[in-house]
Amino acid sequence: MAVNSEQTLNDIFAISDQLYSSMNSEAGGDHSKIFEYLTNLGKLLADSDRASFWKWDKNSHTLWTTAATGTDRITIPDTTGLVGKALSEGRVIVTNDPYNDPNFNSDVDKKTGYVTRSILVMPVANIKGEYIGAYQVINKLGGDGKFDEKEDCHKLSLAAMICGLALESDVFLEESYTDKLTKLKNRMGFFADFKKSYDAIIADPNRKLSLFICDIDKFKRVNDTYGHNAGDEVLKHVAQVMTENTRECDGMYRWGGEEFIMIMTDTDINGCAEKAETLRKLIEASECVADGNTIKHTMSFGVTEFDPNKTIEENISVADEKLYTAKESGRNRVIV
Repeated sequence: MAVNSEQTLNDIFAISDQLYSSMNSEAGGDHSKIFEYLTNLGKLLADSDRASFWKWDKNSHTLWTTAATGTDRITIPDTTGLVGKALSEGRVIVTNDPYNDPNFNSDVDKKTGYVTRSILVMPVANIKGEYIGAYQVINKLGGDGKFDEKEDCHKLSLAAMICGLALESDVFLEESYTDKLTKLKNRMGFFADFKKSYDAIIADPNRKLSLFICDIDKFKRVNDTYGHNAGDEVLKHVAQVMTENTRECDGMYRWGGEEFIMIMTDTDINGCAEKAETLRKLIEASECVADGNTIKHTMSFGVTEFDPNKTIEENISVADEKLYTAKESGRNRVIV
């Protein structure tokens, strides 16, 4: 028994060391490794076969795993499953007979052949006491194979607490990268994504990266004529049209004011110009209804292909100059 206890303690220290190193090296905001280590720590502390940490996305009404052992990422509606029940009721859920529990979602078992025998779900809150996620452990390995709410929650509390702090930091960072009005990522989000996702493309001579900057023509007139609330509706309308017609691999951002910027991966300047022209036509043909008024509007675009010999800012300046040319040339057009 002493040998097992010593080994368990050494395993905990090993994961804690990985966690500490990860927390000091992920200042850029990618907490994926942190959640992975914390999930492994909880699995060890609760002596379970599997563990997962779930994020509650209240905007999309979904729950998804930030980390999970033994399976890929899972996304479910927040009104389903034992995790959904634990969060909606704000309490720990334990079941040692899941197949007879009406809230148990057996989809993963059916898909993988895994057999779930016992589950414990522990809600996790932020510093305001608002639930933001949940810790789940599956299949108790020791004893009779059943989870005990008091004993196992006591063991899990450390990992769950750190997970909650990490998730709250993750949510705060995500919110700081997001424009509250349009729900697009903002300028900070653009630069974070650029470093995280696009540097590898720039470094590969066989891949292309292009971008365009666009803005709403005569937007001040919209605000002056219909009011700022109507102006906000136009901004949201434009963001929606663009988002609905953007590939998942591309990035759409609110640059500031009435300006937007899009990055297109594996796309040369001609392909980027074609996308800009498609969006220009869609915006021109669309209507925004605000405060009972039907508002028509157009947009101008400046397109460039990313030059790896220039900085991010210099490449953006090239696109911005072309946008200026589009405005000076009569608006409602794409300039390459």
